[in-house]
Amino acid sequence: MVFYVSNRSPSVSRYIAIRYISSGKRSHLVSFMSAVSILGLTLGVAILITVLSVMNGFDKEMRENILGVVPHITISSDENLSANSWQEIADKVVQIPGVVAVAPVVQEGGIVLTNNASRSVLVTGVDTQVEGEVSIIDQFFIAGSLKSLSKNRWGIIVGKTLADQLGVKLGGSIDLYSSRVSINPLTPLASYRKFEVVGIFRVGNQDLDNELVITNMEAARALFRSRSPFTGLRIKTFDVLKADEIMPSLTEVLPVSLRALSWSNQFGAIYENIKFSRSIISFMLWLLVGVAAFNLVVSLTMIVRDKKRDIAILRTLGAAPKLIQKIFIWQGALIGLAGITSGLLLGIIGSLQITHLVTLLEWVFSTRFLDAEVYPIDFLPSQLSLTDIFYVIAGVVVLSLLVTIYPARRAAAIQPAQALRAE
Repeated sequence: MVFYVSNRSPSVSRYIAIRYISSGKRSHLVSFMSAVSILGLTLGVAILITVLSVMNGFDKEMRENILGVVPHITISSDENLSANSWQEIADKVVQIPGVVAVAPVVQEGGIVLTNNASRSVLVTGVDTQVEGEVSIIDQFFIAGSLKSLSKNRWGIIVGKTLADQLGVKLGGSIDLYSSRVSINPLTPLASYRKFEVVGIFRVGNQDLDNELVITNMEAARALFRSRSPFTGLRIKTFDVLKADEIMPSLTEVLPVSLRALSWSNQFGAIYENIKFSRSIISFMLWLLVGVAAFNLVVSLTMIVRDKKRDIAILRTLGAAPKLIQKIFIWQGALIGLAGITSGLLLGIIGSLQITHLVTLLEWVFSTRFLDAEVYPIDFLPSQLSLTDIFYVIAGVVVLSLLVTIYPARRAAAIQPAQALRAE
């Protein structure tokens, strides 16, 4: 009786590949090497997806939260311009393509003082009616609201970190000193007012939570004894990342006495560091996946050596070299598919739970992994991206298929007579 192995049916090579992977007790080496390869790919894919999600989270927090609170572009002047002059400038600015909204502001440096502590701060006097058009600060209140400023002329809004340092809560009082000193014939006098805390916000950024205080515009003008109705304009652009591209058009319509600064002057270096870190970390993690793929090459090569006798028998039964090659390509593809699937599941779970996990670890060990004085935010964000998942899956699939070529060709090149003689 003569047996014949069909070289045309793809199910034959796939069936044999599956049998090799699940060979169980018949070959401990094959099972072990397959398991090691799957584990390596699983960890590589899971870590890659999780870390990319964390970097996406940092990027999202910067773009949508921190850069949503600070003005995309600020126009200021040292001159005491009239309300009509500022209105003419605002009308010109709002016509520039990419500009969404313009709001007035009175902004000066000051010092807040309580019985517990004192801090230098940036005092921002806003028009509560239009501030929501250029800032999303009202989304970060943990007590009070922005509208409270319109009800209390001498109301003030502070960040959570600053409130803790000063030892004040909602309804407490703060002395706010102007940085400007009035000169009289007898002695210089500092201008100050007692303000009531009507709101507390928490953005999660050290610069904002610790140094920014908000009052209504009339109070700020009175405190700083400003002759101008306001000291500048806050501009919101359609795309915060393209704010610098609008600057040339803005400069053309502004008088020489005015200056414009974009958010990149304050947070640009931090944002660029995040983007650079993402590139470096992504490269290093892809190297990790590459090591796992190299491990797949070693595993398949050892499996080929372990299956020399089986390959020789298949060749004597009529299996062509292409069929042998397909068997091990299928085996590598199935191992890769198993690693990708399990890694994808772990990566998605890790991406969705990493923020809660880090918070739990901080609570258990009573420590802070992200210090707001060092990092732009004081918690670990995560944003799962379908685009990242697609590229990771596509990249690992291609890599898994490529690394199977060498062991598959070695298997196809085995000569039946030599292999059986060696046995």
